[in-house]
Amino acid sequence: MVEQTVTIKNRAGMHARPASLLVQTANRFASDIYLEKDGEKINGKSIMGILTLAATYNSSIKIIADGSDEQQALQSICRLFENKFEEE
Repeated sequence: MVEQTVTIKNRAGMHARPASLLVQTANRFASDIYLEKDGEKINGKSIMGILTLAATYNSSIKIIADGSDEQQALQSICRLFENKFEEE
């Protein structure tokens, strides 16, 4: 299991488009992916779960990947956050 904390840098926060992009990316991997915010842990492959986090600009999210390709999964998902989900 690997984990990393990231900060949401895109001004609009985690709305439908970035959530969809995150789910698409997570589903390319066999590993289980979880996102955790304020003690709430959700499945990173569930768009509804991601939207229920209500993650806004500057929110911190812990990404957890567990499985055979966990390192690649974590890197790919962190890259989305670093690139502001290609919104800016």
